[in-house]
Amino acid sequence: MPGLDAIRDAVRKFLRLSGPYERAVEEFIRDLQRALLSADVNVRLVFDLTRRIRERALKEKPPPGASRRDWFLKIVYEELVKLFGGDREPEVKPPYTPYVIMLVGVQGSGKTTTAAKLALFYKRMGYKVGLVAADVYRPGAYDQLRQLAERIGVMFYGEPGSRDAVGIATRGVKELKERGANIVIVDTAGRHGYGSEVALLEEMKRMSEAIKPDEVMLVIDAAMGQKSFDLAKRFHEATPIGSIIVTKMDGTAKGGGALSAVAATGAIIKFIGTGEDVEEFEVFNPRRFVSRLLGMGDIEGILERIKRLEAAEEFEKTVEEMLEGKLNFRILYRQLRQLTRMGPLRKVLQMLPGVGLAVTDEIAKLGEEKIRKWLAIMDSMTYEELDHPEIIDKSRMRRIARGAGVELDDVKELVNYYRNLQRMLRRLKKQKGALERLLRNIGGV
Repeated sequence: MPGLDAIRDAVRKFLRLSGPYERAVEEFIRDLQRALLSADVNVRLVFDLTRRIRERALKEKPPPGASRRDWFLKIVYEELVKLFGGDREPEVKPPYTPYVIMLVGVQGSGKTTTAAKLALFYKRMGYKVGLVAADVYRPGAYDQLRQLAERIGVMFYGEPGSRDAVGIATRGVKELKERGANIVIVDTAGRHGYGSEVALLEEMKRMSEAIKPDEVMLVIDAAMGQKSFDLAKRFHEATPIGSIIVTKMDGTAKGGGALSAVAATGAIIKFIGTGEDVEEFEVFNPRRFVSRLLGMGDIEGILERIKRLEAAEEFEKTVEEMLEGKLNFRILYRQLRQLTRMGPLRKVLQMLPGVGLAVTDEIAKLGEEKIRKWLAIMDSMTYEELDHPEIIDKSRMRRIARGAGVELDDVKELVNYYRNLQRMLRRLKKQKGALERLLRNIGGV
């Protein structure tokens, strides 16, 4: 995908550029627009995207310790993730078995090969998989799928010479289930040409009524680019249990157009085909996809660094809140959650040198496992208990322990930790000089 590959070059160029930040941003945006337009992404989507990036880049301030350039790349990353579908992680594990998947698509989309790729994917997850050859129109479809099934070692059903597609699908699903298949994948006939959406959806409806699949997957060729929008939209409206596979993502400059067009319909892109071989198939995750576009090594290090700095900034605010005397289990819960986001505790303590020896010693005694246990305990508390820890007596402790699935001693330990921390903070508050020093140090994190 020459167009999308150019995004990685734009990132490298941006990181090397010297001179004013605003000029570097404008130059990057021009490079990004060229790359996306050459990848057949819709013009309006491209200009809406780059407008949002520009506005955020000039208005938002990075957390202390993060450079404006690193923060800008984080903005670009977040906006590209939205363009390609957002944070939705597709659920690929069937909710139950046996599970029947029906593949539909226009002719030439690579549907039969995709059926085998999908079968291999689920076989490697530990399922017993069967393939049904219900494409009775394309010459060679039966033989192709049979050979692929033998190659990857999954069950197969077909009726060479028969023209009864619905009958083949019905009998095939029944037989493969009887043979112990957990997942049955039905390969159907494609429709010829991109203007055949109506016929494709009608055929899907007839077949679906006969075999009652648990999921219908639409296979779209990435070369369709922006034209994918209409087909994906109609499919998404026609079937409530549907997902999409975009194939041939390796060999077309229109891949970005297809992915962004489908994402714009609200349909779920579940898989992408990244090559011709049955191995070249993966779950579509917009975050991973965008990380690769931007140059995974470059962007992941930047994102991780900013994530830590943002967490440290939040942690700092919580510490200030505690030092003002506002301590309860709700605030402690937030502090412990922030600690888990910031990484290993040893690194966290290095980031917060000004917290003071007393606090550091208390926190240093906590391991990640204990923090997780304490968070579970606080999840079992009522809002009243979180806001007013002093009401927690032995009876309440027993109820909280049962709700969290821990021992009574674990709850007592957390309550004692809270009381010790509260006493220590009162002492610190009285020591005005120490407090000012602490806040100065935290401000320099």
